[in-house]
Amino acid sequence: MIFEQHYLDCLSQASYLIGDERTGRAVVVDPRRDISPYLDSAAEHGLTIELVLETHFHADFLSGHLELASATGAEIAYGEGAVTEFESRSLADGERISLGDVTLEIRHTPGHTPESISLVVFEHADDDVPYGVLTGDTMFIGDVGRPDLLSSKGVTADDLAEQLFESLHQQLLTLPDATRVFPAHGAGSSCGKNLSTDTSSTIGEQRSGNYALQPMSKADFVAAVTEGQTAPPAYFAYDAALNRENRALLDEAAEPAALTVDEIVQLQRTGTVVLDARDPVEFSRGHLIGSVNIGMAGRYAEFAGGVIQPGARIVLVADEGMAREAKNRLARIGFDNVVGHLANVEQALTEHPGDVAVGSRVDVTAMCDARDSVEGLQIVDVRQPGETEAGIIDGAILLPLTQLNARLADLDASKPTVVYCAGGYRSSIAASRLVAAGFTDVSDLLGGYGAWVAAHEPTPA
Repeated sequence: MIFEQHYLDCLSQASYLIGDERTGRAVVVDPRRDISPYLDSAAEHGLTIELVLETHFHADFLSGHLELASATGAEIAYGEGAVTEFESRSLADGERISLGDVTLEIRHTPGHTPESISLVVFEHADDDVPYGVLTGDTMFIGDVGRPDLLSSKGVTADDLAEQLFESLHQQLLTLPDATRVFPAHGAGSSCGKNLSTDTSSTIGEQRSGNYALQPMSKADFVAAVTEGQTAPPAYFAYDAALNRENRALLDEAAEPAALTVDEIVQLQRTGTVVLDARDPVEFSRGHLIGSVNIGMAGRYAEFAGGVIQPGARIVLVADEGMAREAKNRLARIGFDNVVGHLANVEQALTEHPGDVAVGSRVDVTAMCDARDSVEGLQIVDVRQPGETEAGIIDGAILLPLTQLNARLADLDASKPTVVYCAGGYRSSIAASRLVAAGFTDVSDLLGGYGAWVAAHEPTPA
């Protein structure tokens, strides 16, 4: 058996290539949209990808099932109840898929979504103990899938949580303790609240150490898994819908067109978003007026999906040689409308000083002075609820970055504003987005809440 986990750190997303060496037949599970790693690995091992298996309709990324089907002729398959615009196969609970010696068994595990499945992997069809189980977003390492993402679609979070309880106890925890667990996400994903940095485990380890799998009633389980979930990024509903549709394919080799400053300024006037993917320090030193800063060193695509509207036209400003990577990362969440990038960034900014602004970043001392002297100062905390439970800066407005676009009206654009996060990455995103939205006096706090706590006692949220 060939078994590969392909882990994407910037989205905390895991996909899998599983093949049978004897027959050369293979499947890919939950693929990302830029599919070259699977094609390269299949070619290296002499495998033919025959089937693309989706554990559910993903909300946090746009899957590469259509790209893989186009490139390889593979069939696309989902659990029962999944309805797609494109041709797909429905998999029955208990159905077995033979690749040769390697065999996959389908288990319906609704709860995160109604159509969710898990895939039990046998190295040999008659093995008593499976090699592993691909749990999708049903079971994570240290957590289980959140049941609240579809609560506005005619089903409640409690309903899905009850289904999740049954799926875990009747489908996954019936597997032998030695069965390896391979989830679709790890730490940092918004699809759960307590995910481990580990990317695999065993059923036995999860049975003993996963908080959600400890002995408890169904009612207690529902309360435990629905409480304290983070605010999901605003683009989740967009991706969940797009993953059902027959949409355009990604050309991951295509470079965005090179544009001049004058061309970009003209595009801005017609509503195009300028997305500056450089480090926040570089951004603060000089950037095109009205641009939004989301550094590629962090969770770039996820945060872009939180502050840019789906379908918006985008121009990229990126470090030399990084424009295509910046474009492809946006494509991973379905943000395909990249119309170009700024060529020769440093030279262009130097030659067009009238189109350049600098960022305002304040340290803790300056922040303290501003609280005492600036009338009407608006302080905005863009961390997630789980982070703010440990304390906030006194008087701060709690507004998670993932919900910033939807809640801009909660803030007063005329007031002087200071934004902070945990360390300074997210606050640069939020501050630049507020300036682009017309806020006239915005700064972000250097070092974030960590720097504040180092100098002050925290205030309970």
